[in-house]
Amino acid sequence: MTTFASGTDTLTRDALTVLQPGFTGTTAPDWLLRRLGEGLASVGLFGRNIASPDQLAALTAQLRAERDDVLVAIDEEGGDVTRLEVRNGSSFPGNNALGAVDDVELTTEVAAELGRRLAACGVNLNWAPSADVNSNPSNPVIGVRSFGADTELVARHTAAYVTGLQSAGVAACTKHFPGHGDTAVDSHHALPRIDVDTSVLQSRELAPFRAAIAAGTRAVMSAHILIPALDPDQPATLSPRVLTELLRGELGYDGLIVTDGMEMQAIAGTYGIERGSVLAVAAGADAICVGGGLADDDTVRRLRDALVSAVRTGELPEERLAEAAERVRALARWTAAPQATDTERTPDTEVGLRAARRALRTTAAEPFTPLTEPPYVAALTPVANFAVGDETPWGVAAELFRLLPGTETGSFAGEDAGRTALAAAGPRRIVAVVRDEHRHPWMASALDTLLSARPDTIVVEMGLPQATPRGALHIATHGAARVCGRAAAEVIAGA
Repeated sequence: MTTFASGTDTLTRDALTVLQPGFTGTTAPDWLLRRLGEGLASVGLFGRNIASPDQLAALTAQLRAERDDVLVAIDEEGGDVTRLEVRNGSSFPGNNALGAVDDVELTTEVAAELGRRLAACGVNLNWAPSADVNSNPSNPVIGVRSFGADTELVARHTAAYVTGLQSAGVAACTKHFPGHGDTAVDSHHALPRIDVDTSVLQSRELAPFRAAIAAGTRAVMSAHILIPALDPDQPATLSPRVLTELLRGELGYDGLIVTDGMEMQAIAGTYGIERGSVLAVAAGADAICVGGGLADDDTVRRLRDALVSAVRTGELPEERLAEAAERVRALARWTAAPQATDTERTPDTEVGLRAARRALRTTAAEPFTPLTEPPYVAALTPVANFAVGDETPWGVAAELFRLLPGTETGSFAGEDAGRTALAAAGPRRIVAVVRDEHRHPWMASALDTLLSARPDTIVVEMGLPQATPRGALHIATHGAARVCGRAAAEVIAGA
C-alpha cells in the first residue's frame, strides 16, 4: 500500500511526483526510499544499477515495498544502448538492424520479447523507441539508434515497436520529439539546431511520432534541440509551442511527456537544471528525467524546491503541476492494469539472434571461403557517444574466439592505428572491425593501410554502413550489439 510521510503537503507531493531521478548502487539507498514515501513516483535505472536479472528484480521489489505503484524506468533500446545487458552486450539488435530487415512483424516480436524481459525484472517504463529519422548520416548521437533515413520505414517500425513493447505491459516512451535525426551536435554536450522549414518537419520528423501516437504510445520524450521554425527562442523541452501547441494540440497526444535528461549540457549549461525543470513543466512536460549524471538526494531536493517555489511565486501555475502529476499517476495505473499485458505470448529467446542474422549485408569481390584458423581482430575504436557509453563490450572478437579458439584482438585509434594493427597482427589473417567509418577520417586511413598491405583483410562495419564496402569480405551488421557480433562471426567462420 502506498503511504505518504505525514506533513507532506499536496504541492510538495506533486513536485516530487513529476521527478524521475536516478541513484547509484545496486540496492535502493535510504534517501530514495524516504522520497518514495513522501510522494516521489518514478525512479530511473541505468547500467550502474544492474548486475543481473535476479538482482534487478530484487531492486524493483525493494522499491515497490515502499511504493507499490512506482514507475521504474530504464533506457533499454536494445542494440548499442543497453542497460539490462550493459556488461555483456545486448541479446537484441538495435533499431537500424530492424530497419534493414524491414519486417514489421519481426520488430514487434523483438520489442515484445524485450518488454517481457523488462517486465520480469519489475521494469514498467522504457525510454524507447527512438523515432528519429536519421537524415543526417554524420549525426553523432543517433546513428544506428534510428530505424533508418526513410521516413515511412521509421514510422512503421516505430509503431510496431510501441505495439510489441506495450503488449508486455511495459510503457513505451517514444523519443526524441520532435526529432533528433537531422543534427550534427550531441545534445549531451551542446544545444543542437535544426534549420528546416515546417513542411519538412511535418513530412519527415513528425511522421514517426504520429505513427507512435496512433499505436498508443504511453509516453513521449522531448529533445533538447532548437528548431527555429517551431520556436526561435526555446529548445523543444522548454517550448510551449512544441510541447503544448504542437504535441498536445496539433498531434492530439494526451499521454505522459517526459524530458530528456535535464543534466545534459543543452539545458544544464544554459538554463541550469532547476530553472530548466520549471520551464519544462510550464511548457507542458509532465515528468523531469534526471539522474544519468546527477544521482543524489540533493538533486531531488533542489528540483522539488524549485518547482514548489515557482508555484508559490506564480511563475508555474499550480494546476499545471497538478495536471503533470496526475499524468504520472495515470501511467502508473496503466502499468498495473492486468489487461495491459499479453500473457499468451510464448517467450522467444532466440528472436534477437534471428533478427541480427537477417540484418547482415555482405559484399565480396570473389566467393568468400570461411576461416578455419584463428585470426587477429583489429578493432578500430572511436570514442563512444554518451548515450551508448563505454562500459558495454562490442565487436566480433569474443564470438570469433568461441568459434575459432586462439583468436587474438587489440583496440586501435588515431593516426597510427593502421600501422600499429599490422604490427600486432603479424602473419595472422586480419578482421578489421569499424564503427561509422564515414565519420572518422583516421579510421578510413587505417583501413587504407591495412588493405594496402593485406588485401585479404575482412572488414566488419558495426555502425552505419555509409562508406563504400571494401575488403576481401565486407559485413555490415547495422549495429554493435552482442548478437550482431555473433551473426558476423558465424559468417566469418562458416558456422
